[in-house]
Amino acid sequence: MSGTRKKLSKATLTLPLALSGGATAKLADYTGRWLVLYFYPKDSTPGCTTEGLDFNALLPQFQALGAEVLGVSRDSVKSHDNFCAKQGFAFPLVSDGDEALCRAFDVIREKNMYGRTVMGIERSTFLIDPEGRIAAEWRKLRVPGHAQAVLDALQAARSQ
Repeated sequence: MSGTRKKLSKATLTLPLALSGGATAKLADYTGRWLVLYFYPKDSTPGCTTEGLDFNALLPQFQALGAEVLGVSRDSVKSHDNFCAKQGFAFPLVSDGDEALCRAFDVIREKNMYGRTVMGIERSTFLIDPEGRIAAEWRKLRVPGHAQAVLDALQAARSQ
């Protein structure tokens, strides 16, 4: 984890977000609240499912601290809707098919999958403060214990 306190650009804050359930939003809509923005490679894969379930289990605690959770991948809204329904996620997922949000947060990386080099999402999480600054970020993270580490960082950041 690293803390940068870098302010998000107006362009990033105003990117249109296609959410599961058919809603739309912008990161600017979350101004005034803490936001956990986590990027994951693919719906319905083991690691991504576990990560989503972990954030979902802690969602009431995040919300009690004034934070919202958004998951982001390149999957379609329909795929997200199916993933949310199957797993019971109580937070929205962002469909970033054009990779605009992924590029804004620099999470598209070269990966080696089954002997082939591909460009994909590097599992990453950003804790964004109510003023739109990155309070903490995690890259190349391991799923076990990660959601709890983000919750712990939120608690620490709120007490500063």
